[in-house]
Amino acid sequence: MSDGGDFFDLLKSEGYQFPANVIAGVEGDGKGLPFHPTEGTTILALRYQDGVVVAGDRRATAGNAVLYDRADKVIPIDRHSVMAISGSPAMAFEIARILEHSFQYHRRRQLQEMSIEAKLRRLSLLIRDNLPMAVQGIGAVIPIFATYDTRGDVGRIYFYDALGAQFEVTDFATTGSGAAAIRGVMYYTNRWSGTPYPELSRDDAVGLSLRLLFTAAEYDSATGRYERSTDIPPTVKTITSEGQDDIGEDELRDLHTRFLD
Repeated sequence: MSDGGDFFDLLKSEGYQFPANVIAGVEGDGKGLPFHPTEGTTILALRYQDGVVVAGDRRATAGNAVLYDRADKVIPIDRHSVMAISGSPAMAFEIARILEHSFQYHRRRQLQEMSIEAKLRRLSLLIRDNLPMAVQGIGAVIPIFATYDTRGDVGRIYFYDALGAQFEVTDFATTGSGAAAIRGVMYYTNRWSGTPYPELSRDDAVGLSLRLLFTAAEYDSATGRYERSTDIPPTVKTITSEGQDDIGEDELRDLHTRFLD
């Protein structure tokens, strides 16, 4: 028996064959057809002068197949909170929906926003409740939660593991399949580029995010790269004291030309 933690690897090691009509919607005996759950890929967040920039590529994959190239992995939760997702989109979008409704219910019932501590705890519990799916290897969700602390007048970034443990980072976070390619780059540029991330202007922070996603795509086939021929830019949002805001596609194209060409 396999000692691994992936439920599907265990089934395959015991000789189980997944029916093709179950995993692919086609006729056949399924022999030799692997099951690959859909996954979101690279997301990142970094602090800048006015708050936090959160960005994600648009690709969703299953194994080495590109299933979708217009996925939005940066999800607004409330006025001052954004959740970026990697891992299983099905589980992540459901967690985001429940989280958004929880925040709305609290605001309407208490006539004030939920505290940051309560928001973080609520998300942690939702991820922990998803543990059975994560253990089976088909539903792990590894999010980044970014918010603006109006009490301290500062942007905050948190990341989670698959068990729901929550960690706050000072200046940046990244997760997903392309994270390994850019985590060291983020540390280096934050510490030794001459301008720490919290001192960056909005345009410089967004431009850096585009460069980082482009770098991740260079070394990770699961991360989607912005190409003018397809014209599908990444999803980028900012969170400030004024609330969360989308960076529009026209502005992203202009910033891409400015910072990457």
